[in-house]
This record gives sequence, structure tokens and C-alpha cells, in this order.
Amino acid sequence: MTAPHSTGLTIMTRVERPPAHAGQGLLSSVGASWMRAPYPALVVDAHGGVVEVNARAAGLFPRAAAGVPLADVAPDWLVQAHGRASEGAGEPAAGPGGSARGRHAQWSLEAHPTRGVDGQIVWWLVDDTDRALAEAALKSEQERTAFLADASSRLLASLNSQRCMEVAVELAAEFLADAAVLVAPASGRRHPLATCVDGEVEHLLARIDPSAVPGLAEALQGFPPVPSRWIDPASLPDWAVPGGFGGPVGSVVVTPLPGHGVPAGALILLRRSDHAAFDTSEEVFARVFAARAGAALSAARLYMEQSGITATLMAELLPPMLQRVHGVEFAGAYRASQDSERVGGDFYDVHPGTGPGEKTLAVLGDVCGKGLEAAVLTGKIRSTLQALLPLAGDHLQLLRMLNGALLNSRHTRFATLVLASVLRREGTTRLSLTSAGHPLPLIVRHDGTVEEAATSGTLIGALPDVRATSAEVDLRPGESCLLFTDGVTEARGGPLGDVMFGDRRLRAALAECAGMPAEAVVERVHMLVAEWIGDNRHDDIAVMAITAPRTTHLTAVDGHTPGRYTT
Repeated sequence: MTAPHSTGLTIMTRVERPPAHAGQGLLSSVGASWMRAPYPALVVDAHGGVVEVNARAAGLFPRAAAGVPLADVAPDWLVQAHGRASEGAGEPAAGPGGSARGRHAQWSLEAHPTRGVDGQIVWWLVDDTDRALAEAALKSEQERTAFLADASSRLLASLNSQRCMEVAVELAAEFLADAAVLVAPASGRRHPLATCVDGEVEHLLARIDPSAVPGLAEALQGFPPVPSRWIDPASLPDWAVPGGFGGPVGSVVVTPLPGHGVPAGALILLRRSDHAAFDTSEEVFARVFAARAGAALSAARLYMEQSGITATLMAELLPPMLQRVHGVEFAGAYRASQDSERVGGDFYDVHPGTGPGEKTLAVLGDVCGKGLEAAVLTGKIRSTLQALLPLAGDHLQLLRMLNGALLNSRHTRFATLVLASVLRREGTTRLSLTSAGHPLPLIVRHDGTVEEAATSGTLIGALPDVRATSAEVDLRPGESCLLFTDGVTEARGGPLGDVMFGDRRLRAALAECAGMPAEAVVERVHMLVAEWIGDNRHDDIAVMAITAPRTTHLTAVDGHTPGRYTT
């Protein structure tokens, strides 16, 4: 390649170095051929005076002539390189060493010395402008690549959309412009804004007119940006220039933030008038950054939307908080099969009667399977039972109606459950208990005796016909009924980690809970099962205790035997 000069000079860009000549009478040995060399060449004596220049050097340094000091015609870097090279002028002849590099006019030059014993040095100049430009472009691309990698990491570090907006404007204001304004899609009639200038981030919710900024309305719809030269910085509305920007705006870039399916917003970049305006390369790079920021923002918003939906659904799927109903205590505890899940196939509900003379319906069930799919069917069963509450007095009819609803659904899972209708009458709490393929309820008497309710029935959601028998149980003051899923008795653990908790351990634990409040009974059972399981895998676990209200006081006998009731 060649590089033009105003004097018509052409500098050759060959990269090989000129040959070295050494010895007494350097110029005489070279002869007149050096004058026709394709490189600009200057002969300079030990005192820094120009001895002779060839035609190409004369074109490069028009004032260079014999007897003129090198410092008057050449750039400082070449003068300093000659001074360093002259320090060894008395030494034996040497090849090209002490090369130097610098700029002169629009060129980037390399200077290579050839030194003789007479102290004169021939400086051969090679144009390496293209190489310098390539190195500068490579360095710039490396810096941009590193910036984009860092930006991607920081943008994706949070799935909070507001934090993601903050990081986007911080990065843009630090590396791309003097200030940045991120305009998010409208929320109602207002647009969320994030601005950053001098490291200060501010969030706003403002009613703006996007058409006031050329290209902004189009960018918010996902259309390509308009060139920055089309935007008059003086016409920007006040909201588009962050407070504390300082000085007039000199250059503006508006670029869209592409999202997943829909635009994630738009980015406005501002530079002060005393800084260089955005060039084409910078506008393209701003679009590359905006694409990454838009993807991160879109992912954050999608996550927050799904998180909100999940929270709403979770509130319906999670077991409710239980409390006293008409004086009767209800308490429950639930643990999903995996610590990473909050819902599963076990559930319980309490549907209070409308008055003191009305029965309260308590339900505890277990859907086949675990995880989210089981939780979906759990939600359907709970909502169906809510609709069937008018049939709560007839457990068999209620189970048949629920069984029909499950058989007609697309779900292929079945469920077991136990129903408990609770009615308090004149110091006695009567329970009507019906099991539908479920572990039988256990009754804890005030003396520590543990009894099994005599009820049975078929599971629901599997067979067209449901059969069940109910058991009537009276609870005296302070006595409890425990409803539980098979996740309790089938929980594997112990010293070897493979022994089931079993019915015997459960009964022994309940015997120690005689006279305890419902919440204490549930907490005791839940704690013992959790200790037994340890870190082992387990099924969903659900426990519910129903405790008759105390009309007498419990007095302690000693620390080992059950207490007694006294009036």
C-alpha cells in the first residue's frame, strides 16, 4: 500500500528492514544507490546535523538539507533515538539496532539506524501506518469484547428487573456515553425510567411523550434506530436529560432494547458538547450492547411475571393456617417430598360450620405421586370438596361425588383421604370419621391410650364405585384425634437409614402427647419424623390434630405419668 503526502511523496510500506552496512566510509561504500532506495533515508552526523537526505526523505521532511540540525526538521522521537544511537558511535560498526517508532504528520513510522565508525548514522524510515491502525483496531475490539463479556455477566447476575435497569444504565454511562436514560415499556400511562450520570442512578415513573425524541417511539416498538446525526440534541425534552448532566448535549444515540418476542424498551445515550460525537462504529457497538441489555431485561421481567403467577397459585395450593373453630383446636403441619419444592400431593383443609350447632368438616388427603403434577390434582380435589360442602353431613355421598369428578377429569392419578365432621355438644366433641383408602385416624385419650378409629373405605379416582364405613368417636376435654398421611409411617431413616418410622413409633410418640394442645401434638410428631428421616429421601408428609376444648384444668402428677383432669 502507499500513503499520499501533500508534496507528492510516496512512502513504501515494505516490512523487511534495509540491509546493514558497516565500516569506514559508510556513504562512499554505499555509493549513490542509497539515494534511489525505496525508503526515506537521512544521514546524520554524531552532533545531530543532517549530512544528506535522499529524494524520499526530502519529500517527507521538506526542510531537511545538509548542515541543518535534525531537531529542526524531524519529530522529537527520531531526534531522541539518534541521540541514543550516537552514544555508541566510537564502538565497532554494528547492524541495525536501536530502532524507534513514532508518528509524523498522518503517518506512523519506524526508524532503523545503520551506524559507521565515522559517527555518521543512516536512518532508514519505514511506513507502518497500516500496522499501527490494525493494532489499534484489534486493541479496541479486544476491549469491546471484554466489556461485553463483563456486561453480560453483570446484567444476568440478577433477575430483578429494576436492578437490571440500574446495571444497564450504569454500564452505558461508564463505557459508552456521559449519561444514559433507559425507557421501559409503558405501565398504564406512565413509563418506568432509569437514568445514570456520573455514577448516580435514579428511577422514575413519568408520563412522557416518546415522539418528542426522534426515533424513540419507533425504538420502543422494536424498529431499528435512526442515525444519531438525525437527532438535534437541543430539541431533547427535559426528562430525556438527567439532572446533573451539566453542559449542553453534544451528541445523542437512541437504540432499541430487543426482548423475547416483545421489545424490552429503548436506551438513550448522551455525550456532552465538549466530547467527540458518536461515530458509526460507536453506534453499531451501542446496538450490540443494547441487544444484550434487552435480553437480560426481558428475562428478568418474564421471571418476575412467572414468579407473581406462581406466588398466586402457590397461595391456593399450600395448606392453610389452622386455628380454633367453635372452641375445638385444629393444627396441621406439612413437608414436601423435596426441600426445593413447596407443594406436593398431601393436603389438608378445615371448613368451619356456619354456627356453633353446625359441623366443621376437616379433610386430610394424599394424591398418588408427588411434586407439581400431584399438587395440581390436589388443588382440584380441594376446590371440588369446597363445592360439595352442602353434602358434608353424608360422607359416602360426598366421596361418590368427588370420585365421579376425578374419573371425568384428564388426570389418571388416584387419591386417598379421610373426612372428619366435628361437632361440639355439652362438654363432648363428637367426630364422624370416614377413611377412603387412607391410614386410619388415631385417638389419643387423656390417660395416654392410643386407639384406632374403626373406619374403612376405598380410594377415590380409580374405581367407578366407592364404598366406605364411618366411625363415631367422642373426645373428652383435652383428648385428640390425629389424621396423617403414609409419609409419616413409611418415612425411612434410623441408624442405617432404611428402617420405616412405622405405626409402633407413631403410637409411642402420641402416648407421650396426652393432654397436649393440638399444635404441640403436631409439632411433636413432625419433629420426631424429621429427626428419623435425617437427610434421606422421603414422601410428602402431612399431619393434622383435632383436640377437644379443655373445660377442666390439667394438674401434674409427676414428670413421668400422664396428668389427670380436676374440676
